[in-house]
Amino acid sequence: MGPQPNGWAGAALCLVAVFLPSFLLVFGALPFWAALRSEPRAQAALRGVNAAVVGLLLAALYRPVWTSAIMAPVDFALAIAAFLVLALWKWPPWLVVVLAAVAGGVLGR
Repeated sequence: MGPQPNGWAGAALCLVAVFLPSFLLVFGALPFWAALRSEPRAQAALRGVNAAVVGLLLAALYRPVWTSAIMAPVDFALAIAAFLVLALWKWPPWLVVVLAAVAGGVLGR
């Protein structure tokens, strides 16, 4: 079955290994956060980090999500419709995902 730990123990270990560093960073910086937010250099750094995160999310949206999901004009129309329902009418994301999945199954190949 592979090297130990595997199964639930391996999944739990991976979950802790992925998220623990960020939690430690947040808890470590929390006492200094108010003072840090008022520093112009820290504000500039946070704006840069925010821009980098937006860029990474857009890159992840394009490849592999967009390149593997949008194959025909009907796929594009469904993606635009789902976005508009989320952005303009503020429907719950879980509902939009379910409806888009159903619509994709009905309209799909």
